[in-house]
Amino acid sequence: MKTIPILLKEQKILLLGAGNVALQKAKVLAENNIKFKIIAKELKQEINYLCRHIEIKKFKLNDIKDYYIVIDATGDEKVAKKLFKHKKKYSFLLNVVDVPKYCDFYFMALTKNKPLQIAVSSNGTSPTAAKYFRDECEKLIPKDITSYLKKKQKERDTGIIDVQTTKQELKKKFTQVYLVGCGLGDVELLTIKAYNIIKSVDVVLYDNLISSEIMDIVPTSVKKIYVGKQKDFHSKSQEEINKLIIKYAKKDLKVARLKSGDPFVFGRGAEELESLINENISTEVISGISSSISGCSTAGIPITARGYSTGFSVVSAHLKGNRVNVSWVNLLKLKTHTVVVLMGLSKIKEIIEEANQLNINQNKLCAIVSNASRPNQKVVSTTLKNLEKSAQNIPSPAILIFGDVVHFNTIFSNI
Repeated sequence: MKTIPILLKEQKILLLGAGNVALQKAKVLAENNIKFKIIAKELKQEINYLCRHIEIKKFKLNDIKDYYIVIDATGDEKVAKKLFKHKKKYSFLLNVVDVPKYCDFYFMALTKNKPLQIAVSSNGTSPTAAKYFRDECEKLIPKDITSYLKKKQKERDTGIIDVQTTKQELKKKFTQVYLVGCGLGDVELLTIKAYNIIKSVDVVLYDNLISSEIMDIVPTSVKKIYVGKQKDFHSKSQEEINKLIIKYAKKDLKVARLKSGDPFVFGRGAEELESLINENISTEVISGISSSISGCSTAGIPITARGYSTGFSVVSAHLKGNRVNVSWVNLLKLKTHTVVVLMGLSKIKEIIEEANQLNINQNKLCAIVSNASRPNQKVVSTTLKNLEKSAQNIPSPAILIFGDVVHFNTIFSNI
């Protein structure tokens, strides 16, 4: 069908009917702040919240009066034929829902973004297809587009119209980096958003903490770059990783930096975000399930429990430059408190030494959870006194859990 995309100003719209079909059209009109009137013999209650001007009565041709647009959602063939015949004498645009032969126009699937909107039409053949592609197009629109267009409006109002600069600005907005929290390694523990992003980017940067199960969902067409960090062996420094992310982002590619757990829980996500902000690169952080909480859950250890723990602390035993952090060990003196230690497996000797100096109870309950949520997960319950011995031959990544809540692991193991 030959058509032209236009926007009508000062629309006067009459919607006939108040059933499910009319409700769908009323939602579209209300979502786009378009005023309309409804005439119907019966009223679906939900429509009351969408339209202020409603008449409960049988439709008559003189109800059209000076309405410019009439939408027939009654599903009544007699009403449709009557309207079609009437419009040959009077000027108005008619849409009979789901009856293309009577329509002067079709509804397009319209995005909700304002003032920028995208409309998609299947020429009435498949509204479902139109909605699908509308939703895909909507993903392309930057989140800050409204404030950006207000800025461009101010420039236009003062006579500034710079096409090349605008194109360059928009190009930058479409450059997108995602810092994606990949959780514990189990694909089913990814958020839906993380899953969709991993499936849609051009480049993925990953390290040894990202499970093969998650890497298996990365499309074969995506460029995969390993930037692993392992104890005593760094294939890439943090600065090199930052530069790599920026390099591919500046090639106008969508980049996902896959981070174990949550990017902002001892994941160096803040450093990567800062470097991207300094380069004016649009970046989004996607939260992930942190092992500091869910690692406890997979071992059957509640991080808090009435009578056992009224709060918790999450700490790292590892500092920049491979330095050890034991400043938190005094927290082990707190009663009814859980302490979760990340990156502590290789620092157990130093942790025990500090605990001894602070006279921490040697019978303090402790657990080691290795490879949480993965097929090779291993859980060892022990005490501070026996921690070093119990940690032998335990593979990383692993978390340490201190507190009375470790008692629950024994219960969980016997289920």
